[in-house]
Parts: sequence; structure tokens; C-alpha cells
Amino acid sequence: MCASPTVSRPGAPHVGTTGTRDALARHRAAIRAAKHEDEPQAVARLRATLDLDARHRAEAVDLAQQIVSRSRDKKTEQGTIDAFLQEFGLSNQEGIALMCLAEALLRVPDRETQDDLISEKIRSGDWDSHLGQSDSPFVNAGVWALMLTGRIAALDEQIVRHPGHWLEKLIHRSGEPVIRQAINQAMKIMGRQFVYGRSIDDAIARRARQPAGKQLVSFDMLGEGARTDAAAQTYFDAYAGAIDAVGGACRDEAGGPTRSSSLSVKLSALHARFEQTQEDRVIAELLPRARALALCAKAQGIQMTIDAEEADRLDLSLTVIEALARDPELAGWDGLGLAIQAYQKRALPLIHWVAALARETHRQIPVRLVKGAYWDTEIKHTQVMGLDDYPVFTRKPNTDVNYLACAKAMIGHGDALFPQFASHNAHTIALVSSLAGDAPHEFQRLHGMGELLYKAAEEVLGRPITTRIYAPVGQHSDLLPYLVRRLLENGANSSFVNRFMDASVPVEEVTFDPLDDVDAHPLGRHANIPLPLDLFGPERRNSQGVDLAEPTVTGPLLETLASRARIERHAACLVDGAETGAAPAPVHRPADARVAAGTMRAARPADIEAALASAVAAQPAWDARGGGERAAILRAMADALEAHRTPLLDLMTRDAGKTIADGIAEVREAADFCRYYAVEAERHCAVEGTPLPGPTGEANRLSLHGRGVFLCISPWNFPLAIFTGQIAAALAAGNAVIAKPAEQTPLVAHYAADLFLRAGVPGAVLHLLLGDGPTVAGPILRDRRLAGVAFTGSVPTAKLIQRTLAERDGAILPLIAETGGQNAMVVDSTALHEQVADDALMSAFGSAGQRCSALRVMLVQDSVAEPMIEMLKGALAERRVGDPARLSTDIGPIIDAEALARLDAHAARMDREAHLVARAELPESCAHGTYFAPRIYEIDRLSQLTEEVFGPVMHVLRFRGEDIEALLSELRDTGYGLTFGVHTRLEGRWETLFRKTLAGNMYVNRNMVGAVVGSQPFGGTGLSGTGPKAGGPYYLPRFANERVMTVNTAAIGGNTDLFQLSEET
Repeated sequence: MCASPTVSRPGAPHVGTTGTRDALARHRAAIRAAKHEDEPQAVARLRATLDLDARHRAEAVDLAQQIVSRSRDKKTEQGTIDAFLQEFGLSNQEGIALMCLAEALLRVPDRETQDDLISEKIRSGDWDSHLGQSDSPFVNAGVWALMLTGRIAALDEQIVRHPGHWLEKLIHRSGEPVIRQAINQAMKIMGRQFVYGRSIDDAIARRARQPAGKQLVSFDMLGEGARTDAAAQTYFDAYAGAIDAVGGACRDEAGGPTRSSSLSVKLSALHARFEQTQEDRVIAELLPRARALALCAKAQGIQMTIDAEEADRLDLSLTVIEALARDPELAGWDGLGLAIQAYQKRALPLIHWVAALARETHRQIPVRLVKGAYWDTEIKHTQVMGLDDYPVFTRKPNTDVNYLACAKAMIGHGDALFPQFASHNAHTIALVSSLAGDAPHEFQRLHGMGELLYKAAEEVLGRPITTRIYAPVGQHSDLLPYLVRRLLENGANSSFVNRFMDASVPVEEVTFDPLDDVDAHPLGRHANIPLPLDLFGPERRNSQGVDLAEPTVTGPLLETLASRARIERHAACLVDGAETGAAPAPVHRPADARVAAGTMRAARPADIEAALASAVAAQPAWDARGGGERAAILRAMADALEAHRTPLLDLMTRDAGKTIADGIAEVREAADFCRYYAVEAERHCAVEGTPLPGPTGEANRLSLHGRGVFLCISPWNFPLAIFTGQIAAALAAGNAVIAKPAEQTPLVAHYAADLFLRAGVPGAVLHLLLGDGPTVAGPILRDRRLAGVAFTGSVPTAKLIQRTLAERDGAILPLIAETGGQNAMVVDSTALHEQVADDALMSAFGSAGQRCSALRVMLVQDSVAEPMIEMLKGALAERRVGDPARLSTDIGPIIDAEALARLDAHAARMDREAHLVARAELPESCAHGTYFAPRIYEIDRLSQLTEEVFGPVMHVLRFRGEDIEALLSELRDTGYGLTFGVHTRLEGRWETLFRKTLAGNMYVNRNMVGAVVGSQPFGGTGLSGTGPKAGGPYYLPRFANERVMTVNTAAIGGNTDLFQLSEET
């Protein structure tokens, strides 16, 4: 058995010559440069490297067509999974329903929820349309998901004719337990088709029963990445046991690592924080585990392949792989392999890097070339992050061309690499076989798939094809990530696997030369997948993000931030564009009280009066400029925010204790607000107004106009985004603005206000007044000249503002208030625990829990509560609390001593009244800041939470399925209605919860923070705010007055429009 590793330094690494080190460095730089390369440019680069002659290409197409035709002739020999994917792709509701069942059912422990899941998914499909359509008896049985049908009822003619109809009746009639047993059995049978063995011993025994041609296997241990250290240790033990077992089974087989069965290892399973920002921990903690497994694999004489994962993990994976390759104790072993994804633009330079590493360390490295299994995830992630381009190709033919270019390069590096081609595509098999000739290589196929395809290929090519079977191993309840990825990869309409056995699809359509397709599409990218920055169409640009997984980005960013940290910062009031205010006072730095963040000059009574008088005088001219002119200024402000991202990050870190990631998100949100309200200004506030219908001879026009002077009172927890958003909306509507930011964060406010002025807002239209609320905001709220208030903060302060406005003389003013929430997340027994852990920790502890939208109480179904709470406990232990200026920090400080004292008081009460589940570690470096150790408490009832707890505290409450209605009633009774989260696979359940919650924003199967402007307008009801939602279509009009002009156009002597009206349509 492999020994559990100790964290120790290996011997002197193999360093290579200067020339090979330089080559490695060049290739590593090329890999990094290609991550977000312009796709047409990347395709052109590949096209230039793949200089295949026309005859060669035509032969490959002809061979591919023969392979497909031969396969169709043998369709009765088709594998179960091939048949399943052909019948149930992602193009029909039934395929999606079966995928949902397979994804969730086997992990649901309680019968009631199983019944709900089965009922919902089965009723969603037209099962009759699939009966008898497949030649596979497994698939025909799976149509109704009734493997045990014969034991349930006699199969009369009506059942055979309309199985879906009968199934729904049976569900109603039998109360569902019989059908539950049947479908559970069906899912297990389906699991056995996809999974090679439930344990490594079962898998090895199955391998031993196979004929010699099917005994070359790569075992893949199924499971999600680790979220806790305990899970990582469990995965390590499983990998270690598997290596010993595989090695023992293959001990007498000749040929070395490349000719024996192997094991695939996922690095994210060996460490709970396998991400670039945690590189120091990964090297110290994961590398010893990976090294121990590699030493074990070397001792057993087998191959260990490092699996490919998400694009953001690649650079860190290469660091680990290089360290293993240089380890002197692993010298001479040709079993250290890796998988490379051809859908990544970096694949080709990565192959050159691996070859250089192999030559430098005097080994041959097995490389498994795959298409890639996270394509949809990569597309969405890149859009969410607002990066320049995707790390993957958006068109499948581009990926296919890259695969061929990579295959050619791997074959050319035959002295350094052992090529392994994972493919279920006839054209790929034909062309790669031709390119490889007699050079050593192998193909790989998934267990249960492709056997007929490779059999046909051997017959057409006239020679044996060495094929390794990629064999998933694990419990059927762990099927989720594997099954879903396989369905996405191979079940989509465009997939070869989904179509090549379909006789209705011409052979030519599934054997085309991808080079021809690429040449026929000069655009070079998918026409319906916009670039991330073009996500919102021509109206507005998406905000620019920062790739924190890319060292070439984070390195310069951290250096610049470090240099700026030494610069003193000063903030003052801005009245008529000029700095003013009282004598400078120090600004508190939450991360370290020993060092001031800077200084600020608070507003004096004369500054307040000057700002009010100037704003009142300037507002009419600003309003008269119209929405178009104001929109141009707001777009300039958005550009300025992105151009000044780094100084803003510095200020948010020192002023508000923001982590770097949180600061980047805030700059993006501020820019989004500016661009969104610019569009809204053009739409609603055009000088010419909006024409309205009416009788002939009359012209009606509606126009929006600024109300006057708005007071914008913003909080410290979003010192840039909310500050900017309030001001941008008020300005867009034609108002003059007096901005009163939180007294804790004046440095950010001053910098942002100055950017507004530099973007073109007149100094008389926007004024910044610093200081505490009663001193600065109080006199303005009581002044008759005020026309409206936008406020974000606490409920008591909002009520005080409301009373003050009601008591003043003058017009009734609009108060747009966004306050806090007692935000809950419901987790039922269908939820995936790893996904819940990720989303719950982000929701509860991101921004140190100092978001009004943050998760305060998780309601978890009792049947899954124990493992769910245990995972939360372990996951919290992996989070880092500390200096927000460090990229590795997850959770920064609390804003000030007063807020910290409130959290300490709440924790003291919870220590008495609740059960402490987990408490994160506070390192010694936190001793001089206002830090609070994040913690999780389990409570017995919602009434234990008497008020919003504004900080990193998560409360967990178990519930029985039948009690969820009562809990929702209790939540409504709190009076809050801001955010609400649900983790469930039951669509009916989340729709029901949406109807019964008061929350303004509900999030399903994701985190419940980080609302995106224009996509998720943000704001609550009841005690959580007045509405309308910020970043939504009804927000800007609340800042404006509506005016209508009606003109009798016939009054001057006739209705000429009517006289000239044509009868033509």
C-alpha cells in the first residue's frame, strides 16, 4: 500500500541544461499567451501548421465513410450506451428527464423526495415516441424506465401501445412506492452500463473476465473534487489502493507502463483548494500526495495519468507535473502521463512544452489527447468573468482541427511522447491512423462506447488498432459528474456519437473533413456565441474582468498594488469641483489599526450650504442636456473606472478591507451601472420625448425630467459600486447630486467622485460631502430644496430618513431605500452537496459576510443534514482569513470595532443557545485588525435569530420535508424579503417556493450573492427596501418626473396629416 505522504522536500531536482530550460520557458509563455487568444487568429495559426495535401485528406474522408457504413451494417452489435445516446440525446425532453433522474435519484435518501423527483421527470417526457425505436433491448426498457415492469403488472396491449400514459396512471394509482422501486432499479442498471465497477476490486475482476484485446484499461475513480481535507485524504487512499490493485493485477504483463493498465488521477480530488490563488498551499500540501502516488505507480510499474480539468486549473497542474517530472526519485519512469484537451486553444503549445519537459528529464511522457468535457462550463465561466475571449474554441470543427494539429505534433515528438488518442469519431480515427503509420501510439475509448466503431475501423484499415478502454470506477450514486459530462460531450445534436449510427443521417454529414468546414467559415468563431464583452449586445458592453488564475496577469497586478500601498491617500469634500472641508483626520484601516488608510476632510456647515445652493442652480441646465449627452458622460465614466481599476483596488483594500477578488467584482459592477443607466437615459430621457397614441389632429408626447437635487447616501460595504450606481442613476435622469458616502470609506468615494468629474459631469452638478450621517445628511434631509433621496443601509436609518422627510415642509419626496435581509437558503435531499458547499460558503462568507444579500440561515432537509453539515464544517476549515491585499485571502476583516463588537455579542449568545459547528482559524497576523473568525452555528428554530447578523456567521436549521411551509411562513413573518436561495433538482419545488417567498431575488442551484446589473436587478420588499430594483428597467424612472405635452395640431387650420392619408398599407 502507498504510504501517506509527509510534507518534506524531495531530493535535488533534475534541472536540465540552459537550452532546455529556455525552451521550456518559451513554451510555458506561449501556453499562457494562448489562453484567451482571439479565436480566428488561433484557427489561422492551426490552419497554417496542418499542411495536409488534398489526396491525404480525401483518403481519410473515404476511409471514415467506409467505417461508418460498416458500423451501420453491424448495428445489431451496437453497444448499450451508444444506443442510449443515439435515442436520448439532449435534443429531446426525455433525454433531459433521464439525465436528471440519473444525476440525482440515487443520492436521495428519503422516499418522499424520490417520489417527487420521479413523478416530475417522468411526466415531463413523451415516452411513447421512443418505444421500439432502438435496436437495443436496454434502451427500449429504459424508455419507460421500468426494468421490473413484468413484476408490477401484466403488459396488456394498452401498456405496450402507450407506456408513458400507463406510467403516469400507475404513479397516481399505486401511491408511487412500486414505481419508485422500479425506477431506482432502472437507474442502477443504467449505472452499471456506464460504470466499469463499483470498486477497484470489482473493476479488476471484470477486466480479468475480458478477452485479451479488452484488457488494456485506464481506470478512473469517479467523484467530485474534494471540498474538505478529509475528502482529499479519502481520495488519496482510494487512489493509492487502486494503484496497488492495478499493479498487482498487471505484474506479470510485459511491455512497461504504456502496455499495462493504468490509473487516472484528478488533482482537484487531492486538495480542497486546487486553484491558482492557493498555489503556495498546493505545492506544500498537494504535491507530496501526488508524489507519493507517483512513487507507488513507479514501484508497481504502471502508468499514472494526471487528468485534465477546468481551464483555470491548467497552469497550476503544469507546475505540479513539472515538479514530479524533475523529482530524482521518479527518474527513469515512463509512466507519468497527462491528458490534454483539444478544445483549449493552448493545447498545441502545451504539447510542445510537455515534449521539452520529457527531453529535459530523460523520459517518455504518455499524453492522452481528448476533445474536452467542460465546454459549456468554460463558456459560461468566461462570460461571467468578463474576459477577452474564451479559453476554448466556440465551434466544434475548430476543436476538431486543433485535435488533428495536436495529433500530428504528438506523433512528431515520438521520441519524447507516447501518443494516446481518445476519440469516438471515424474521421479522426482514419486520419490519425494514417498520420501515425507504424509509429508507437494507441487509441482510447470510453467503457460501453465505441467498440463497434473500432471493430469496423480495424476491418476497413486492415490492421489491428491498439485500444485502451477508459473505465469509470465508483458507486452509482457518484455517477453525476461523469454521466452528465458524457451526455454533454456525446449526446449533443452535433456530436458524431449521437448521429453516426442514425441511418437517416447521410454518411457524408458525419464524416466531413473539419478543415473544409473551417475554410468555409471565415468568421472563425460561433456566430451565436458572443464574445464575453459583447454579452449584452450592441446596447452596452459587458464590464471587463481580470483572470486571477493567470500568473502573467496576477504578477504585475500584485506588484503594482504593493507599490501603491506605500503612497499616502487623502480625501476631501468636492464642492463645485474644488476640494474643501475641515482639518484632515485619520481614516481607519480595517486590516491593521496600526497603519492609517489615509486622511479625510469632513464637510463643514458652509460646505453643505454651498453644495446645496450650487446643485439647485445647476440642475435645470443639466436636465436640459438630455439623456443622450448624459449617457455619453456615463459611458466615459465606465471606461474611466476600468482604466483606474488598480488604484481603486488599492483604495478598497485599505479603506474597506476588500479582498482583491471582491474589489475587482465591485469595479465591474460600478462600470455596469454606468453603462446600463446610460442606455436607460437614452431610452427614457431623450429631449424629444416619447410619442403617445391619440386621436387624429393631436400630438402627445411623454418626457422624463430630473426632479431636482438628489441626496445619495451609500454604505461602506460597497463603497464603489453602490456609491457609483446611485449617482449614475440620479445623474442619468437629469438630477444634480449630493453624494454622502459612509464615513468609514471616504477614500474610495473621493476617488470615484473625481472620476465622475473628469468624465464630464460638471462640478456644480455633482458634489461630494464627507462625514457622519447626522452632521452631513441631517441638514440636507430637512431642507426644502431637496427633491429625493437614494439610500442603502440599515432599516433603523432608513426609517429615520423616512420620518425626517415626512416632518419637513415642502413636497412629498421619493425615498428609494435598499436595506438588509434575513436571507435563507433551502437545501433539499436532491441537492448535490459539493455544489451546495461551494455556493453556501461564497454566499455566507464572501466579503466577510458584509453584504445585505449574504446567506444568514441554511435550511437543510433532515435526511441529508449530517453529511451536508460535515462538509460545510470541513470546507470552512479550508478558507483563509487574513490580509485582503494577499491574493490567497478568502475572507478579510470586519469594517470597524463597532461592527466587530456586535458580532462578538451575537457569537457569545449563540455559544450559549446554539451548537457551534465550525469556527475558522484566525492567524496571528490578524491580531492588529478588526477580524472576526467566521463560524457556523446549528440552531433549533428561526426565532433564535432576532435581527440581521451582518458578518461571517452562517446558521443552519434542519427541517423535515413536511415542515417547509411553516418555515417559509416564519421567514415571511420576519418582515424581510431580500434574497432567497434554493438547491433542488425539483423544478416544481423551486417554482412553489418562488411563489411563497417575499424575497426580491431568488437564486436556484447557485450562490445567492453578486447580482449582475441588467440580468438580476437587485432589491427587496418589506423591511428589505422600497424598490424599485437597482440595475433594472424601473429604477431610473423613479428618479424622474413625468411630463406630458399635448398639441392640437389641427388648431392652425386643418388636419393636413389626415388630408394626406393614403389608403395603401
